[in-house]
Amino acid sequence: MKTQIRFIFVTGGVVSSLGKGIAASSLGLLLKERGFRVTLQKLDPYLNVDPGTMSPFQHGEVFVTDDGAETDLDLGHYERFTDVSLGRKNSVSAGQIYDEIINRERKGDYLGKTVQVIPHVTDEIKRRMIDTAEEGNAEVSIIEIGGTVGDIESLPFLEAIRQLRLELGRNQTFFVHVTLVPLVRAAKELKTKPTQHSVKELREIGIQPDVLLCRCETAIPQEVRSKIALFCNVPANAVIATPDVRSIYEVPLVLHRGGLDVLALEGLALGPGTPLDLSRWESTVRAILEPEDKVRIAVCGKYTHLQDAYKSILEAFVHAGAANGVQVEVKWIESTELETREPEDIFDRVDGVLVPGGFGERGIEGMIRAIRYARMHGVPFFGICLGLHCASIEIARHLCNLEHANSTEFDPETPHPVIDLMPDQVTKHQKGGTMRLGAYPCDLQAGSRAREAYGDERIRERHRHRWEFNDDYRSAFEEAGVRFTGICPDNGLVEILELESHPWFLAVQFHPELKSRPERPHPIFRSFVAAALRFHRGRPIDGASDRGVSVSDTGNAPSEPAGGSGDDADVRDSGVGGATHV
Repeated sequence: MKTQIRFIFVTGGVVSSLGKGIAASSLGLLLKERGFRVTLQKLDPYLNVDPGTMSPFQHGEVFVTDDGAETDLDLGHYERFTDVSLGRKNSVSAGQIYDEIINRERKGDYLGKTVQVIPHVTDEIKRRMIDTAEEGNAEVSIIEIGGTVGDIESLPFLEAIRQLRLELGRNQTFFVHVTLVPLVRAAKELKTKPTQHSVKELREIGIQPDVLLCRCETAIPQEVRSKIALFCNVPANAVIATPDVRSIYEVPLVLHRGGLDVLALEGLALGPGTPLDLSRWESTVRAILEPEDKVRIAVCGKYTHLQDAYKSILEAFVHAGAANGVQVEVKWIESTELETREPEDIFDRVDGVLVPGGFGERGIEGMIRAIRYARMHGVPFFGICLGLHCASIEIARHLCNLEHANSTEFDPETPHPVIDLMPDQVTKHQKGGTMRLGAYPCDLQAGSRAREAYGDERIRERHRHRWEFNDDYRSAFEEAGVRFTGICPDNGLVEILELESHPWFLAVQFHPELKSRPERPHPIFRSFVAAALRFHRGRPIDGASDRGVSVSDTGNAPSEPAGGSGDDADVRDSGVGGATHV
């Protein structure tokens, strides 16, 4: 197995959620800024083919690539830090590996041999690592191994990278291990034993890490680093402290100061590359950490108990906030709360409302009430995917006089299916990978907010859904003041709708958050945050605004449940860009 590509492997030990993905992304940024062609890949040990059928409570958000792959959320970090668009081959699961091997065995490709983990599984893992790097024309491929060292599921992946070092040599492979150095507060002492045991596990497998990234709450004294180096068989300068930071976008700067990029280049026998200039990145970090103002945006969703379910939205708010000189403070609202409480109680002092994507009937009526509140009070509103569906239902019921209007996802018998299953989805019964996925074009109407934000006539955005706006209702909506300002030229499907009479009311069928970058905030998020800032600085009274938003409906609104005064424990506030982990 011959290749000139260098491989950096990132593993994790002691506990999960130490930030392997952020570490890999940060190193990718540093090497790219030095002029090297970089790609990143995630190897996940679960047996699902991809995260597309997994609950957001299990796995967080599903990150969709341009080519329609449903991938791990770490690919979002890879793209945001390196500004490189990745694809299907950059996300590999054990399920994909075993599926490929079993299909080959059924076809007789192994010529009667006994199919085993070694060599068949490990060979397939190595093949995918090399093929992905070569197809991406990479000089350096950074590969993150999911899970924690010691997990039985990840053993074939660890064995594969051990073999790859033997086959390619030390100058083509570099091992980075992310581990934990906990602070025992009662003893006021940093403990190195968890790191020692984690490295011991790796060495028993046959892998000697070249660098240790030690996660900790505070800086690690030199004597503690020397102790870790001694017992883990690495040089003292290869023990790099990665303390908690205020923003994940500080991490590349921390790792550079620790010397990680220099160590990696030396270990891979690569030259220093072009002179490293992180001034633009530093400027972006300053804009994130030193906002001039603050806006408060309510995110009304179905999975707010696990904020990783909306990871890309949170990061898009960070980017758009920095571009507008503000911190975006997110008020998390579980949509089911709005089904029994008055919106006025929950949306007090909120400068914008966002309804994100999701699936299923739970909490839908709460989202509709949130949208109605934003529409009637002139509060900037942004709907994404399911948010467009709920906005369409709200408009149909209360502006178009379409009683009991709904989506067939939630009510198959609705008399007014303003949102309906796409025709090509009717015959699909397999759930995984069968939605409308990936990037599609969208033509923007002249004079629209969307066109103003993008500054372009045609865009491409990423999708993940089965239901669409029902074109049979387009004229009724237009008569009620709705503008369909984004249309897919391939099939005429509605991609964006806006309300003309509202200061800022926009909903999209696609997922714009997936393409936002720290140095290139997404245009719609940037425009939305700017609208929230205007609202914040000149808050309308009783829904009045300079654009003449109406606070009454033209139709007869169906009765809604009375609000209660229950406990608000599930409505939590969290400042985006506050204390984060590497």
